[in-house]
Parts: sequence; structure tokens; C-alpha cells
Amino acid sequence: MSEDHDTGLSAAQVTSFIEDGYVRLDRAFDTALAAQCRAALWQATGLSPDAPETWNEPVIRIGSMASPAFVEAANTPRLHLSYDQLAGKGRWLAPRGIGTFPIRFPSPQPAGDDGWHVDVSFGLENPDFLEWRVNVKSTGRLLLMLFLFSDVGERDAPTIIRAGSHAVIARQLLPHGEAGLSLRTLSADGYASTAACPEVEATGPAGTVYLCHPFLVHRAQPHRGTTPRFMAQPPLLPVGEFDPALPPSPVQIAIRRACGLSF
Repeated sequence: MSEDHDTGLSAAQVTSFIEDGYVRLDRAFDTALAAQCRAALWQATGLSPDAPETWNEPVIRIGSMASPAFVEAANTPRLHLSYDQLAGKGRWLAPRGIGTFPIRFPSPQPAGDDGWHVDVSFGLENPDFLEWRVNVKSTGRLLLMLFLFSDVGERDAPTIIRAGSHAVIARQLLPHGEAGLSLRTLSADGYASTAACPEVEATGPAGTVYLCHPFLVHRAQPHRGTTPRFMAQPPLLPVGEFDPALPPSPVQIAIRRACGLSF
């Protein structure tokens, strides 16, 4: 669900986030700021927008970018208000940068990274990333965020999300408590339990941000267009551990509602 006002999210959008697991925030940051960030990312790739003959890889990954333009893009008043509305005021850390950036180029070559997945959030010290974990409290992550730094149309490798899949994953995680599940275990069936969920492509003009529930199942897809896609997928990090004494945020309400728990 998109929004078109110079404010945060409407009550209807918050409800949509709880039910669908994501909300699209238009004009979350300025297009001129997006252009500054793209220029820095081009420099980081070592490639040029004027030399498509050198775009030989389907995807180039850039880690975290923490220059002022990226920090500003992640911390606009509109985004801060939306973070408050979804994650809870005072419960999140202001981003000090943005990353990672899977920059996708038009290419007939498979990138090999387009499987369905959930972004796990703790146990990251394990050298085997398939043992990284997620639990029903979503320890270590409040939101998955998709920042569009270029215009992204249907042919420009938009991320595909399964609307409502966050509720399915919450129910799978509930019996496993604090320990949660590893990425290896959670992905063993290819997320077949979410196959019936409607698929939505995260398209939009530069400056659009998709704020997603941390359990949302999503995947990449090949770039079939002509212009490289610049997108980042940072987390929104929590200030501390889940505090049951605080009123539940929409992120937590979605989990409790999916699991049939009282509020």
C-alpha cells in the first residue's frame, strides 16, 4: 500500500502493515539525495554509467555506506516518524549508514542469489551463515527496509515479496522460543508454507522505501531492463531487548495476532 502525503503513515497503512507485512513509503527521501548516493555507489563499483560494455556481472555487492548523503537518506523526518509508528517510539537506533547494496545489472547470466528467504538477525558471529538465526521475538531486528536509490520498474529486478508471509513465519517460529530457528532449518523446504501468499514487486521511483516486517519472505530476480538497479536492504536495529512491559508495536502486534496470542 502506497502513501502520498508529507506525513508519516495513516492508520490504514499501519493496519495494512500488520496484515500484509509491508508498507510502501513514497518520497521517503529526496530524489536529488538519491542521485548523490548513486554517484557514490557507481564510484564504489569502479564502473561507469556511460560504459555499459563493462557491466559484466549480474550483481555487484557493496557493503555499508556511511557518508552524510546516505545517513541523511535513512534519517529523514518522514522515515523517523514511520519508524516510531511501526517499531515503537524510543525503541530503535537511528541508522548511521545504509547497507548492503546488491546492485543489479542487465545480464543474461544468473546471479545465483534469487532464492526465497527471511533475513535472519542473531547468531551472526557463526562463520556458517546458514546457522544464523531468527526467533519469534525477532531478536536483533525491528524492520527489513528496502531503499530504492534508482527508479525501479517491473523489468529492473525489483525485489519480490510474499504479502502476508510474515504471519506464516511467526507461527513456525513460535514453538522454538528464544533459540528460534537457523536459516538452514527455516529454508529447508524452500518456504513452501508461504507459496500461496500473493507476490508483490517492490517497484517505485528513486526515494521510495518499503518498510517490511522482519519475517517477510522475499527474493531477488534477474534484471531484464536496461538501467542498473540501485537498492539497499538495511535493518532497523533495536535499542535493546524486547520489553513486555511496553505496549506492543505494530511489528509485535502482527506476530501476536498471527500466533493467536493475547495483547
